[in-house]
Amino acid sequence: MKYIKKEMGSYNLHMINTDRFKTINVEVILSNEIKKEEITITNFLSSILAYTTKKYPTKNALAIKLQDLYSARIFTSCYRVGNLYNVDFNLSMLDEKYSEEGMFEETLDLLKDILFDPNVNLQEFDTNSFNVIKNEEIAQIERFKEDSRKYSIIKMLNLLDENSVFAYNGYGYMEDLEKITPKNLYDFYNDFVKKSTVDIFVVGDIDFNKTEKIIKEKFKFRTLKKSREIPLLEVKEPRKKTQAIFEEDNTTQAKLSIGCLINKMSKFEREYVLNIYNLILGATADSKFFKNIREKYSMCYYVSSVGNKLDNLFIITSGIAKENFEKMITLINKEMNDMIEGNFSNEDIENAQKYYLSILEEVEDKPSQIISSYYAIDLMGIDPIETRKEKIMEVTKEDIMKLASKVSIDTIFLLGGDKK
Repeated sequence: MKYIKKEMGSYNLHMINTDRFKTINVEVILSNEIKKEEITITNFLSSILAYTTKKYPTKNALAIKLQDLYSARIFTSCYRVGNLYNVDFNLSMLDEKYSEEGMFEETLDLLKDILFDPNVNLQEFDTNSFNVIKNEEIAQIERFKEDSRKYSIIKMLNLLDENSVFAYNGYGYMEDLEKITPKNLYDFYNDFVKKSTVDIFVVGDIDFNKTEKIIKEKFKFRTLKKSREIPLLEVKEPRKKTQAIFEEDNTTQAKLSIGCLINKMSKFEREYVLNIYNLILGATADSKFFKNIREKYSMCYYVSSVGNKLDNLFIITSGIAKENFEKMITLINKEMNDMIEGNFSNEDIENAQKYYLSILEEVEDKPSQIISSYYAIDLMGIDPIETRKEKIMEVTKEDIMKLASKVSIDTIFLLGGDKK
């Protein structure tokens, strides 16, 4: 696999040559500093742009065109990375070797239409498309409210620090949705494209020079090239006493969400030690949480953890019977203290390292994972995959114990479990 990055004036072009796939995959990432009041309208915009275009003004017309392009696929996604909010336009097409000459450029023309020639009339988005997407956005926000596990995590993060970007609801807000109109959505579109930092990734068995020339001809962003720093959030000081909040809900299973703050990680801790700590403690079916709390004591329906290196957070989630709350917290504290005291084996470390290496091996199996990996290298300055394979083996027991001492429980939130 070969990688080249080109600075194209208003955007960065990342080209990755590999013959592992029969497809060419293109991903356009538009990135902006996250603002709570713009999350909902950004989600709306990403959906409506991929729904129709000026040239293909109905969902059916766009679907037929994609079918004509040898079943090409286009979809969008929105997500937060530290203090940034990204919109991805993902295109997957059959390599010309398996279709016909000219398909690469013709398929890129459709992606160009989606980005630069939306279904707009008189400076407003098409009303029919607008109403369809609005109903979909309403449904998405309502589904979030009905998902007690996701709701409990967001509620916990709000209780931890309601002003932090990690507490923002990526599904959007109904009050903001009601303010969106076809006109102000189009105004936002124009501003959004101009202010975005843009990265374009192309993955496949490609010729670098030919690909660069075609991309340069097709995509002419009128953005100003901006320097950017790693989107790392400031370290928050933990409260002196852990807070525990309970909220009633008519469910049999209570949802437990625990937010832990991580104090002043080094780069090595952030990139490597945190992964091993999480894998040993709660990320897999071989973890201490799973084996001891779930299997040995049968204290929960599920329990897992995740470390967020950009947010300086460690989050624990579980489904429990409400009456087991205090026992559950005691057991979680015990397992976390055991990590500080070194009550885990070298075999635990080796198994976690092997698991991490297996994840790295899988990165090259999917174009989307390859893109995510190279984007993280470029955006966050993480090490290349081969370097990561070496450095993960350098993590020691002392490293893990030191990091464990920096993890402190700040906020505990329990939702439901009131149904008899």
